[in-house]
Amino acid sequence: MAVVASAFVTLHSARQVAANPALTPLIERSLDEIIAATDRLMARNATEAHLSQLIATRLAESPRNWVALQALHDEATARGFATPADYDAARQADSGVVAATGDCLSCIWDIATCSLSTALICKAPILLTPIEDLRGLAQAGADYASGTPIDQLDLGLSVIGLGATAAIVATGGTSATLKAGTATLRLARGMGRMSPRLARQLGTAFADGIRWSDLPGVRSGDDLSRLIRVDVLRPVAATLSDLGRVAGAAGPVHALHLLPLVDDAADARHLANAAEALGPRTVRQAEVLGKTRLLRATLRISNLGMTLILGLSGLMLSVAALLGSLAQSWLLRALRRI
Repeated sequence: MAVVASAFVTLHSARQVAANPALTPLIERSLDEIIAATDRLMARNATEAHLSQLIATRLAESPRNWVALQALHDEATARGFATPADYDAARQADSGVVAATGDCLSCIWDIATCSLSTALICKAPILLTPIEDLRGLAQAGADYASGTPIDQLDLGLSVIGLGATAAIVATGGTSATLKAGTATLRLARGMGRMSPRLARQLGTAFADGIRWSDLPGVRSGDDLSRLIRVDVLRPVAATLSDLGRVAGAAGPVHALHLLPLVDDAADARHLANAAEALGPRTVRQAEVLGKTRLLRATLRISNLGMTLILGLSGLMLSVAALLGSLAQSWLLRALRRI
């Protein structure tokens, strides 16, 4: 009877999830819950030895990632730990090289020439403006006129950034977060910090979600909006809005550093939730905990999920007890025959 009861509870819960995908075993944590969960993880993982090892590994890279190094240094300092002796020497050396080669001036003048480390060392502002969207449209027009294949991902970002915001802002984000996410993604792509998986997904969405045959007739922002198949690109807009939330909460430089962690829409949403809870500290947690543990900390098991777990556990225990009872009966019968 116990086996039957456990099986009934488990199957009933599983059918609920199958019938209604909204009933997920995992639900999003509140911002306070995310802070508490990541604090617990950091208390276990941000040890002096581990931080020293992470800093040493980052120092050995070429070129060095000073966004990650600064975050790890800040975490070690906050916990009262000593940082490796060669940290300051490496920072001074890289700062001297950047200054001597004129990279600071180039970075401040044209962000496309920047690395994240250069932007951090030079304190160059990374501005999330529509200038690149205009360039993307102009480039697409020039490519079309010359018969060169159009970069659909680049043009898709331009269309959303400039002309389609009003049409798809009903995703739950805002015009500001959508445009910031578009600009962040464009910069990340230019710096080679966009994950290949995310690039493929967005490229496919733009290929299906834009009326490419109507492109030659675009003359205004309203024309741009009419290029959009809203139902197809609404999920893309939600992802871009989430990336805009990351940039707004953690800062543009940190958002660009974190963006390679995003492979799909779920990653973008979970990272945005983490960034809104942790702010600039998100990079510290990402460096120490890694992507999986950081994003998992933004979720918790729902009551339905707990029911499923308890049901499965009860079912396994009941099956084990039943098998044990059958084995005992078989042994007793065998002994009687002997």
